[in-house]
Amino acid sequence: MTTPRIVLFGATGYTGRLTAKALVALGAEPLLAGRDPARLADLAASLPGTPPTAVADATRPRSVARLLEPGDVLVSTVGPFLRWGDAAVMAAVEAGAVYLDSTGEPPFVKRVFQRHGPEAAAAGATLIPAFGYDYVPGNLAAALALRKAGNDAVRVDVGYFLRGNVAKRASAGTRASALSMILEPMYGFRDGRIVRETGRTRAFAFGARRRHGIAMGASEHFALPRTHPRLREVNVYLGWLGGLTRAAGVFARATPILRALPGSRRLMAAMAERAARSANQEAQPIASQTIAEAYAHDGTLLATVRLNGGDPYDLTARLLAWGATNALVGGVGGIGALGPAEAFGLDALTEGCASVGLTP
Repeated sequence: MTTPRIVLFGATGYTGRLTAKALVALGAEPLLAGRDPARLADLAASLPGTPPTAVADATRPRSVARLLEPGDVLVSTVGPFLRWGDAAVMAAVEAGAVYLDSTGEPPFVKRVFQRHGPEAAAAGATLIPAFGYDYVPGNLAAALALRKAGNDAVRVDVGYFLRGNVAKRASAGTRASALSMILEPMYGFRDGRIVRETGRTRAFAFGARRRHGIAMGASEHFALPRTHPRLREVNVYLGWLGGLTRAAGVFARATPILRALPGSRRLMAAMAERAARSANQEAQPIASQTIAEAYAHDGTLLATVRLNGGDPYDLTARLLAWGATNALVGGVGGIGALGPAEAFGLDALTEGCASVGLTP
């Protein structure tokens, strides 16, 4: 048996490189994996200790599976995940490994929980999808709000917001993922079950200012009801669009019609592929804001928690590094598909998030 290790798949991408640096900063020696050996060698040479490298490609799933042994921790930053993500998930399931990823794509999160989660549980593997800015802050803020609210809470609303120019800061991978999601159906959690979401919007109060968000699918919908069985409704809203949010809600309600148009999915896939090949925009400073509100059955607001963080890409990399190193050393709290608090416990997750700069 080999000593368990951290494997970083997609190491040479934008988020992958940040994650590699964050892992090394925590004292880890990850195996850097990707499809381009020259870029892998350059990345390894730029890091202290020159971590080992391995070639693997999501289009050749066996090459990914060969990276892993039982007890390993696999971190995947290969996206768009809906197109390329399954190879890493299945490799982790086959090896009985722990898996974390940087996805923000709701349909992929849903796939991991509903399809791959039972497979992972049967194999003794643990899958923790969306372990970055999407969707650790919301899971944490919501769990803390529900703890403050007590047993009367039956609904929680989460809002994700950013300060700064999001369009100029978005990486090529983020733009590709966003384009690939345009025609995909969203989901929520109401009346104790996962339901189709259709462009609902709402406003959150930030002092005297009100900021709007559009409903989206997230890991909160699957994870929070398991840790808080009294919950009957979980709503997650994305507030990146500013004044365009309500118009986006109208567009979202029309997506069933747009999806039915001949060639619509091929067009979106081609646009996403082009975005993925484009160069990163010039770095722009942005910061994250996350809010969670817990409500009683009659709509009374019981508790509010706000979390502030830095740049979402840096936050994602540092969260992945924290999660991977802790999973390797201390293990995780279960098998199957888990949310962040399920995997590490709420108190440990709170401390870990504080250590990467995510604080009230």
